[in-house]
Amino acid sequence: MYQLNVKKLGFAFGLTAAFLYLGCMIVMATSGKEGTITFFNSLLHGLDTRNIIRMDVPLLEAFFGIIQTFILGWLIGACIGVFYNIQIKVKK
Repeated sequence: MYQLNVKKLGFAFGLTAAFLYLGCMIVMATSGKEGTITFFNSLLHGLDTRNIIRMDVPLLEAFFGIIQTFILGWLIGACIGVFYNIQIKVKK
């Protein structure tokens, strides 16, 4: 079995999470409040997001949100890589 590169896997997870965050930003910017509520209600299997959707998100808050999402994604990916590498048997 091959070992995973922990940093590269973490980066891939972080970038994927940041793209998902960016996708959320695009949905909110293009579909308005009712469209956003409809989209996330259908995505979240019946949970009503009407009371938690906030459309007036400042640009700086969105910027920090995408950075934090990338960092969390990187940490999750790196942990998966480390846990995977610990469990594989290396042939000598």
